[in-house]
Amino acid sequence: MRCLVSAAALVLAMVPAPASAWGNTGHRITGAIAERHLDRRARAAIRTILGAETLAQASTWPDFMRQSPDPFWRTAGAFHSVVVPDDGAYDAAHAPLEGDAVTALRRFGATVRDRKAPLAERQRALRFIVHIVGDLHQPLHACNGRDHCGGDVQVTFFGTPMNLHAVWDYALIDHQQLAFSEWAAWLDAPLTRERVALWSQTDPAVWIAESAALRDATYPGVATDLGKDYAFANTPILEDRLAKAGVRIAAYLNRLFDKHPPSSETFH
Repeated sequence: MRCLVSAAALVLAMVPAPASAWGNTGHRITGAIAERHLDRRARAAIRTILGAETLAQASTWPDFMRQSPDPFWRTAGAFHSVVVPDDGAYDAAHAPLEGDAVTALRRFGATVRDRKAPLAERQRALRFIVHIVGDLHQPLHACNGRDHCGGDVQVTFFGTPMNLHAVWDYALIDHQQLAFSEWAAWLDAPLTRERVALWSQTDPAVWIAESAALRDATYPGVATDLGKDYAFANTPILEDRLAKAGVRIAAYLNRLFDKHPPSSETFH
């Protein structure tokens, strides 16, 4: 039996700093969809913190800031993903010392709710929440702990060399040649109230379990030359994950800004 302590110690070494998570377009899609499903209280609270900045704009900020020399950003790369072993489930107790996506969500949620916190800190926290919820819906951000979330798997996508993580970050999205606003309108149009209600789980464990369940199927096996067959099989999954991410960003923020917000001990 693998030692849990040893497995936890390996997490820090194996968690990557993915290039851009969903990529700018993907994150903007999820932010734009989320904007459509905010309730009045959340919308007002977000405006108080971010001003005229939209969730689509906020969603890409944590990736843009990775080049900052501020010491905070040396460890913030760990906030974009989690490790879910093949033979187990996600456990926050085994997160690296600087944290991971789930522990960061808890931390940033507390900051956003703290009206005494400096505005700049609340802005950073809110932008990270929008970004992280999106990240956790990308199947390869539920990392297996072995190959840097697919970053070590070299493939070509329609003839362009890249790694598997990049295929899911942006290549599958860009292949459709749609602007993020077109994507958001397209994915949001068929969402009924019933479907939105069904999808509006705010527990990260649900999102992570879904991504982990999809993860292995994203690997092409012995094939490395990915093209129309791979895109045909995986684009519906991609669309589903983007749409769910957008709905859940809104659900998470609606709950965060509820009149009687849950305590930091119970809010996930």
